Amino acid sequence: MTVLTAIPQMSKASETSQGSPEGVTAGKGNPEEVPATPPAAAPSASCQYRCIECNQEAKELYRDYNHGVLKITICKSCQKPVDKYIEYDPVIILINAILCKAQAYRHILFNTKINMHGKLCIFCLLCEAYLRWWQLQDSSQNTDPDDFIRYAKEWDFYRMFAIASLEQAAFFIGIFTFLWIERSIATKKNPNFVLLLKALLLSSYGKLLLIPAVIWEHEYTPLCLRLIKLFVLTSNFQAIRVTLNTRRKLSFLAIVCGLLTESAMVHFFRRMEVGHRERLHLRKN
Repeated sequence: MTVLTAIPQMSKASETSQGSPEGVTAGKGNPEEVPATPPAAAPSASCQYRCIECNQEAKELYRDYNHGVLKITICKSCQKPVDKYIEYDPVIILINAILCKAQAYRHILFNTKINMHGKLCIFCLLCEAYLRWWQLQDSSQNTDPDDFIRYAKEWDFYRMFAIASLEQAAFFIGIFTFLWIERSIATKKNPNFVLLLKALLLSSYGKLLLIPAVIWEHEYTPLCLRLIKLFVLTSNFQAIRVTLNTRRKLSFLAIVCGLLTESAMVHFFRRMEVGHRERLHLRKN
């Protein structure tokens, strides 16, 4: 019989059949221990939760007993709560994710339902594009108020957005290619690239810090930008490690492969820009 750890009673929530924070629903229970499924991860025939401590699969995160008594399920493998974060405030979970704790990443990736991957990706790319556009305008030092100049600057932003998108795509392709080759050789089984892509998109949230770093510009801004880049790479590293349940060395090599592919794309765009400037210079002469 599954050993259970008690959670404080939530009788009022049970009587009103309303959900509590972070995936715990105090719905109606019964004495026969009917398991409840949290709305944070919608039930399905193949849905499996994960223990945040040992990464073993679990059928449920908690059980709803009569009178609204909710009890967290204990993992049969490690004898610890399957997901202690279902009791935690979202702010605490966010802090643990910022600290790159594997338990917080497992809770977010496996035991919750988040459908903001695309929106977060677009917003992060906008932040990246704005940073590059700001650096481009800062280097040009052109204060001409002409409408044509303003129009050109606007298109510069769109160009930076396209370049940032292609570079991020190259980074992901490098990671996926390395993992596909490694897994095909080692385990003869391909990783879940859809889940891995979602994990990488969510773990890139650190790029949102680029905007404050640019707005409050100071002499340490270049250092802040490098630290933000390092934080994003560390988050990506942890996302790969948690999603695939793999070794740190393999996750590190995947990140390095992604960086090499991204660097090749950056070099390609720089060569194109240099060639374009040379052609313009020849036309003027």
